[in-house]
Amino acid sequence: MSALATCTHSREETLALAARVGSILRPGDVVALCGYLGVGKTVFAKGIAHALGVVDEVVSPTFTLVREYDAPVPLVHVDVYRLDHFQELYDVGFDELVGGESVTVVEWGDRVGAMLPVERLEVRMRHGDREDDRLLTFVGAGRTWALRSDALAALVIDESESKPDARA
Repeated sequence: MSALATCTHSREETLALAARVGSILRPGDVVALCGYLGVGKTVFAKGIAHALGVVDEVVSPTFTLVREYDAPVPLVHVDVYRLDHFQELYDVGFDELVGGESVTVVEWGDRVGAMLPVERLEVRMRHGDREDDRLLTFVGAGRTWALRSDALAALVIDESESKPDARA
C-alpha cells in the first residue's frame, strides 16, 4: 500500500479523522502511532476509541503501559514511551494482547516496531507550520491493509481532497 498523507488543523479535526479511520478497524488490528511528544498520539487514540464504541475516558497509559477498554470492539491502548526494555512488554503479556478480539493502539509504535505484527497500520504524525496543524502519514503493511487501502484512502482524503498535501 502506498502512503497516504493529510493535514488536520485542530484537535477536533484530528479526532474526527481518527474516528473515520477507527470505523474500518477490526478485531486483531494493530495501529502504531509514531511521532514526537505532544504531536497528538493520544488524541488520535481517543478518536479511534470513540469509533469502536468506548464510553470511558481514554487517557494515555504512559505510567501503566497498558490500558484495556471494553466496547463492542474492545481497545487495548499501549504507550511505550517509558519502556526501558522489551522484556517489560513481555511481562505485561503484550504478545497475548495483540491480535485477539481487540484493536491494539500502540503509542510510540516506532520504538517497538520489531515486536509488532507485520500486519499493521502505521500513523506517522508530526507538527505542521501552524500550532494546531498536524501532518499525518498512513502506511498500511500486510495483506489486510492492501485489501483496505481504497477504503482507508477514502476516509483519509474524505475532507482533504482540496488540499495539495492530501496524497503522498
